[in-house]
Amino acid sequence: MSGTPSGAAALLREQVHRLLDAAQDGVVPIVQAGQPVLRAVAEPYDGQLDAAELGALVELMRRTMHAAPGVGLAAPQIGLSLALAVVEDPGMLDPDVEQVRERPRLPFRVLVNPRYEAVGDERVSFYEGCLSVVGYQAVVARHRSVRLTGADEAGSALDEVLTGWPARIVQHETDHLGGTLYLDRAELRSLARTDELGARWAGEPRPETAARALGFPLR
Repeated sequence: MSGTPSGAAALLREQVHRLLDAAQDGVVPIVQAGQPVLRAVAEPYDGQLDAAELGALVELMRRTMHAAPGVGLAAPQIGLSLALAVVEDPGMLDPDVEQVRERPRLPFRVLVNPRYEAVGDERVSFYEGCLSVVGYQAVVARHRSVRLTGADEAGSALDEVLTGWPARIVQHETDHLGGTLYLDRAELRSLARTDELGARWAGEPRPETAARALGFPLR
């Protein structure tokens, strides 16, 4: 028997409070691949939390993302099936790599019920990792530009076009909310450990050495 909407909201609030109570130094564990919550379609956010609860959850996600460290975190990655994600990227120190990857600084922001659609047909391939697939990375061909829609934590509508690495981050985190991991879209021959060799391959402006050595195509 399904619960009423108010019952579902009460259950979500209970889950959020359990997470907040379990946090150590403002951080909670990140769920790893194999847990069903990472393969479920997240529930839309429609005001189930009050402003204080939502603010506390966003801060918990921000701290957990920073501690990992990562540039994005979706609510299912902390065990919460809710269409909410946070993103932030300091950008690249190497200006040449920044230019090739189109990776400028991305200030902290919150994505509520985000969706994206491709803008144009161009795709670009780079190594990606995931906080829920620790120790590995793989090349993913992502849309170079996407239109992001949804809302922020204050309920203000989002409707903008992102290009380069910000578009990649948004695609990665929004995919989490649909039960998709980056490995589902990856060139699996590129799969590599995040060890010294993997770091060298992923550190190139484009993973051309890895493509030649492992035998996968680059877009």
